Amino acid sequence: MNEDSRLNEWFVPKFGSLRFRAFVGLLFLPYTGMCISFALIGSMLSVSIMWDRVVAITLIYGLALGISAHAADGLGSKKIKPWGSYFTTNQLWLLLILSLAGAYSVGVYYIVFYVPMLSILAVLEGFFVFAYNFELFKGRFHNDLGFVISWGVLPVLAGYVMQTNQIETLALAISGVAALVSYTHIRLSRPYKMLKRTGGDESKIKRLESYLKIISLGTISTGLFAVLFRLLI
Repeated sequence: MNEDSRLNEWFVPKFGSLRFRAFVGLLFLPYTGMCISFALIGSMLSVSIMWDRVVAITLIYGLALGISAHAADGLGSKKIKPWGSYFTTNQLWLLLILSLAGAYSVGVYYIVFYVPMLSILAVLEGFFVFAYNFELFKGRFHNDLGFVISWGVLPVLAGYVMQTNQIETLALAISGVAALVSYTHIRLSRPYKMLKRTGGDESKIKRLESYLKIISLGTISTGLFAVLFRLLI
């Protein structure tokens, strides 16, 4: 794999040390931001908002997806992954364990005292962190469906459950929209990464990159707008 092609990604800063740039790249911030935004959108569907829980679900997905899942992806794939020469196996395991422990510490607190139904989603997301990224069960869950469920559907439901301790029709409907957005993203992302890796048609790379920017930044903007709207009403 041409790892330099990933250091040239639009979401990787052009300043700082190589290790710093690689760490920011490892986080895939626009795509992590999409997943957090799905959780925020789910939270904003509640009639009343408990803002400490909004902060908590943001922290949970920031740690569990932004760091843990991406570290697991670097560790578990049978294919060569980006950033592989910048971090040791031990460093990736440390990132995975500490960030996942932090996420579940926050989650368990709310499960025990306020939202027991969140435990179902916590178990499912934890399952996908390992089953998807480590390609367990012969890679049966490392596919578009596994990605869409873990990265689109479940975050919306988790955000809603965090506020209400229940799942209702509206949350299910919006999770379906998140599923479509996630599916579109992954279907565009795969050829984009392949072209970046092999040095393919530059015009096609730029076009796919533009689509990915629109999807990711559009989703993040929607999440932020939903939060702002609920703050103001």
